[in-house]
Amino acid sequence: MGSYADFYKRSITDRDAFWTEQAALIDWHKPFDQVCDHSKPPFATWFKGGQTNLCHNAVDRHLKDRADQNALIFVSTETNTEKTYSFRELHTEVQRMAAVLQAQGVKQGDRVLIYMPMIAEACFAMLACVRIGAIHSVVFGGFASHSLASRIDDAQPKAIVSADAGMRGGKAVPYKHLLDEAISLAQHKPAKVIMVNRGLADLLPVAGRDVDYAAERAKVMDAQVPCVWVDSDHPSYILYTSGTTGKPKGVQRDTAGYAVSLAASMRHIYMANPGETYFSTSDIGWVVGHSYIIYGPLINGMATIMYEGLPTRPDAGIWWSLVEKYKVSVMFSAPTAARVLKKQDPAFLTRYDLSSLKALFLAGEPLDEPTASWIGGAISKPIIDNYWQTETGWPIMAICNGIEAAPTKYGSPGNRPKGRDCG
Repeated sequence: MGSYADFYKRSITDRDAFWTEQAALIDWHKPFDQVCDHSKPPFATWFKGGQTNLCHNAVDRHLKDRADQNALIFVSTETNTEKTYSFRELHTEVQRMAAVLQAQGVKQGDRVLIYMPMIAEACFAMLACVRIGAIHSVVFGGFASHSLASRIDDAQPKAIVSADAGMRGGKAVPYKHLLDEAISLAQHKPAKVIMVNRGLADLLPVAGRDVDYAAERAKVMDAQVPCVWVDSDHPSYILYTSGTTGKPKGVQRDTAGYAVSLAASMRHIYMANPGETYFSTSDIGWVVGHSYIIYGPLINGMATIMYEGLPTRPDAGIWWSLVEKYKVSVMFSAPTAARVLKKQDPAFLTRYDLSSLKALFLAGEPLDEPTASWIGGAISKPIIDNYWQTETGWPIMAICNGIEAAPTKYGSPGNRPKGRDCG
């Protein structure tokens, strides 16, 4: 790739040529006419005139060369479940979910709210939405009824996809009663609620509104649902900020700019290659989960681990055992998780073969130097602090080791020589 300095300079001085090269990392149904239209500031339209589809780039385009490669690895230490889906199998399940959504009246441009635990069906639902041109709004399963109600009123979804319960620490965390209460509090009433029944909590269906996903899926086992090609600036999802500093704000993400930025970040920031395995310990309710559990790794032709559970259950070695088992090349977590592991028996950090791991990326809150030094020394891998937020969708400060090997400076996300950042 040459030096980072040259790479960065070109992105500024020859922006259109630079991003045209990055755009070649994804598939296009219709080529774009203009890289960036900034005629109406502060708004910008990237890859104007082009058409593409997120689900096609995450799933369908890989069927030709890697159909039988691992795509989604679902692991729940709460239910002792572990299931791997190849790209071919993921393609099949996403089409079934898409057919179920369509049967409930969901079409291009409609919003679908997803209120689910970290289970494979949540991934299917996200990909199914963008496949048919619908706009998903994932709400973190830990939010209570009033928080969920405010997001329902803002997004005004035609349908909601949910589950009977999640699990945490070996105990079921029921969702259905919270969802029912939220809908009763909200002014907007979704037409349909699609429920995934895990058998963890009671389900009291609302007649005429609630449908059982398993029963509906059984009707569409051979579903063939083509991707809907959408304009570059077509919304892909709405994701709400946490609301800690005021009313939650809905961030609406485009399609093409998002896909290109994720594809570029996988190569240049995360040093990730097709055929490898990516493990983000986040939740799909947050932007990290959107970008680096679901879309980023899959767009890059990687397997992605979707994990339901705690970092200490059944013991503090569980994450590292997954690194060894699935030969994880890139891992993404949070400083809080590192601090939790620091309190455990350090032997768990050296019990497993971590030779496949290139680096551990941490984000979501400030990473203090003692924590970074400890975890880096414990696993003998580079620790890279990166900074971004819901509003950006991908890192705006990170070490770009995919371009040029660079030293990290603990306590300084994205630190590079001469103070330059990569994003």
